Amino acid sequence: MRLFVAIDLDETARQAIAKIQREVASTFAPDRAPKWIRPEQMHLTLAFLGEIAEDVTPPVVEAFSRPLRMNPFAAAFGGLGVFPPSGPPQVLWLGVREGEENVVEVQRQVALRLDHLGIERERRPFHAHLTLGRWRRARSSRRDADRARRSASEPAPRVDVDHVTLYQSRLSPAGPTYAALARATLT
Repeated sequence: MRLFVAIDLDETARQAIAKIQREVASTFAPDRAPKWIRPEQMHLTLAFLGEIAEDVTPPVVEAFSRPLRMNPFAAAFGGLGVFPPSGPPQVLWLGVREGEENVVEVQRQVALRLDHLGIERERRPFHAHLTLGRWRRARSSRRDADRARRSASEPAPRVDVDHVTLYQSRLSPAGPTYAALARATLT
């Protein structure tokens, strides 16, 4: 099973972020635009576990059915960026403007649970962001990305974070689908 842990967005935040996507999309020529993430699939990934054997999945589900020791908090999104930081952009993202320290702390707690379970995870540093779109090929330039970053309006969408969700991701030609397997509340 392909698994990841994420912060969910409410419908209000999804629609506000979709509005930002539309504003940004208008700055790209059609052949240079990223493939946009659909609003119903938007989430803030805390940890990507990758392919996990089915016999290992029950302990993971159990671990993310238990509460995390952290108070609920609010986070606000804002500020566009791209990965990688140099060269042709591959990912266009929306950053966390407020509550980032809380997002980083909840991600640290998620990572500790995964370490305790012996699950290998990505080792690159965590950067709190929400992916808006991805380029499959280097069709866009740094100049396109800079123009896109200047186009996003404010105010920043907000979300109340009171849980994290363990998801299973199923890939298909039509795109990924996600199924929630467990929820760890913040208490």
